[in-house]
Amino acid sequence: MIEDRSTDIQALRERVEEIAGYLHLDAKRADLSALEERTTAPDFWDDQSAAQRIMAQAAGLRDEIEQYESIASALDDLEVANELAVSEEDEDLAAEATSAIRDITRRTKELELASWFTGEFDSGDALVTILPGQGGLEAQDWAEMLMKMLIKYAGNRKWKVDVHDAPAGVELGIDRAVLTIKGRNAYGMLASENGVHRLVRISPTDEKKRRQTTFARVEVLPVLPDEIEVEIRDEDLRVDVYRSSGPGGQSVNTTDSAVRLTHIPTGIVVTCQNEKSQLKNKETAMKILRSRLYEVEQEKRAAELDALKGERQEISFGSQIRNYVLYPYQMVKDVRTGIETGDVDGVLGGDLDEFVVGYHRWRVSGEQAAAVGAGSND
Repeated sequence: MIEDRSTDIQALRERVEEIAGYLHLDAKRADLSALEERTTAPDFWDDQSAAQRIMAQAAGLRDEIEQYESIASALDDLEVANELAVSEEDEDLAAEATSAIRDITRRTKELELASWFTGEFDSGDALVTILPGQGGLEAQDWAEMLMKMLIKYAGNRKWKVDVHDAPAGVELGIDRAVLTIKGRNAYGMLASENGVHRLVRISPTDEKKRRQTTFARVEVLPVLPDEIEVEIRDEDLRVDVYRSSGPGGQSVNTTDSAVRLTHIPTGIVVTCQNEKSQLKNKETAMKILRSRLYEVEQEKRAAELDALKGERQEISFGSQIRNYVLYPYQMVKDVRTGIETGDVDGVLGGDLDEFVVGYHRWRVSGEQAAAVGAGSND
């Protein structure tokens, strides 16, 4: 006898409609229409930078709307297939309906994920900095492992990664890493990785094979849109150039193309060496500096502590957001959400969705609970 999946289909439909409400799709359709009208203006391409931003914004809205409409259409088709399968006792159609339910459920989770990112910069690109912490030279190795993990995760999500700076460590690993990760909701999603990461393993450099604990911090900031104004006065900026270096400190070119910017009033230092020219390195470094100075201003103006990237803590024991244990057992556990897995290799290989999605589900649940609590106190 063929199983009737009407109840499952109805539950999926209600979930999709609820998510559509969170996404404010009617407002987004109106926004898209307004943006598309602007692209028809005769002088639209006179300012190419502004035009490209508008085109990207329109593409993002279009993609979100089409994602919902595609799921809604697939649900209609699924409903028909299920009715036919039951009425005609068609096992092939029943199998197709079961497969379609799995596919639509997966796509609905992605749509739900998009509905969680409502911050000003959530939908944009992310500026990621990785810094070794407590643990000596091995912390530099851990920093490199984290960089590779995030790059692989970005690849899984089909995001683009630009590595601006990743100089080699003294003996192994890297001294630091600065990356831009480009993709839809990259900043919003990668906010889950912002904080201190702790690694426990047998030291690869210790002849006695003793257990070692090391730390590294991942800092995630938004890449600011050009229209966000951040004042950087020439007299407040020191620009140094030096020779770019690759792994092991060997020269990778014959010119002094790497750039170091120092913002004198704040002491913020930004380096970039992986672009093709000194000019490009300086442009990229300026973008990074803008994001960091914007963060400083937000901290000054906001009553809350660090609205963009959370509390800055020491890169040491007790401050970590996630533990990665390779010995004496294998486990990765997120301190905030309690999510854990024994598949350490998978996580370090970029399989981070369980932790990223789990963090945001935990965050959104907390925000909704707080909103309900505030409402009941009114």
